[in-house]
Amino acid sequence: METALIAMLALMGMFILIGLHVPVGVAMAMTGIATYSTLVGWIPAMSLASIEASMTFSSLEFAIVPLFLLMGSLAGASGLSTDLYRIANALLGHLRGGLSMATIASCALFGAVCGSSIATVATMARIALPEMIGRGYQTSLAAGSIAAGGTLGVLIPPSVIMVVYAVLAEQFILSLFFAALIPGLLAVMLHCIAITIYMRIYPEAAPAAEPVTWTQRVGAVRNGWGVVVLGLVVSVGIYGGIFTVNEAAAVGAALAFSFAVGRRKLSRTVLKEVVRETATNSGMIYLIIIGASMLTYFLSASHLPENLVEWIEHLDAPPLLVILGLYVMYIALGAVFDGFAAMVITLPFVLPVVTGLGYDPVWWGVIMVMVIEIGMITPPIGINVFVLHGMSKDIPLRTIFLGITPFLVADLIRLTLITVFPGLALWLPTLLGFR
Repeated sequence: METALIAMLALMGMFILIGLHVPVGVAMAMTGIATYSTLVGWIPAMSLASIEASMTFSSLEFAIVPLFLLMGSLAGASGLSTDLYRIANALLGHLRGGLSMATIASCALFGAVCGSSIATVATMARIALPEMIGRGYQTSLAAGSIAAGGTLGVLIPPSVIMVVYAVLAEQFILSLFFAALIPGLLAVMLHCIAITIYMRIYPEAAPAAEPVTWTQRVGAVRNGWGVVVLGLVVSVGIYGGIFTVNEAAAVGAALAFSFAVGRRKLSRTVLKEVVRETATNSGMIYLIIIGASMLTYFLSASHLPENLVEWIEHLDAPPLLVILGLYVMYIALGAVFDGFAAMVITLPFVLPVVTGLGYDPVWWGVIMVMVIEIGMITPPIGINVFVLHGMSKDIPLRTIFLGITPFLVADLIRLTLITVFPGLALWLPTLLGFR
């Protein structure tokens, strides 16, 4: 049997395992080891598995992941996420639809800290949803703001998924961070524009805003100085060249811990929950990375990526048409999988295709994250929508999907802009000499 056919059957088996609710990392590792052993033998395959596991756990580059996750958990436990929402509300809440805009901004900033779209939706559902509903906001608009806003944070640096992509794709981490800045800011801006247009069409969707004085705004920022300091230290440290990314993650985690202790929020129970949450999420990510490494080895040995590139070249299809086909695939995957899992599963055979067509791997990293996150709010599944529905069962799925419609249109416009004008992603890292 040809090795390419073995690889195809193995990938089908992997997706069947995932469909049977086998953890993604375990399914990838089982597939990689079993199939690689058919090509090189059991002893080399098992040896490789142990080597890859030890290399992953000892990697300084991957050490960023648990540190950023710890920072996000501590920020949530210390109440910094609530402070962030209050600041955004004080600055934007006076506008019609301003609470929705504040939710979008808070989701983007908190998502950048915690690194998970799903965790952002879960957090903001507890903080922002009761606030908007209590002030008379249309339920669909309130729910849509949270489900769609949750997709923004993983793009805005520092982003865990960007770190993992950079390591797996062998790209400089800061190149990805700088490349994601303009698309991330564009995402927030387009979502706020979508809310503004929605308010013009349906002014009854949100009540008239209450005036906010500058004294109240300054007070909100002063009371929430902790989250401002945390954001500034991490961001300025990274982009100012003061810290490496690893050092910034460690300093951020230490600062978040200090705030939790200083606010007396870190009881024994809370500390155990923070550690458990960080360890669980880190273990899941490390397991997926190890599984992806095994998958990469067997795919390389089977020459499936090279055969796929050759097949696409023989199709003589325009490169843009191939990219659009990948968009459709990633939107479908994003609807079912967490964004991180969808990226790692497909990267070994998609990245060679993209680079073989002449596209920049840094640009593709930004695009891929964007498309996967669009899938997380795309009907009929949309994992973010189901997470929100699970936390607010009184809100029908139909209502949430209706609410994400204007944001979905904004996301498709953004995707089109970055596709047609790749310089929106590549200009900044090129200007600063990171490419």
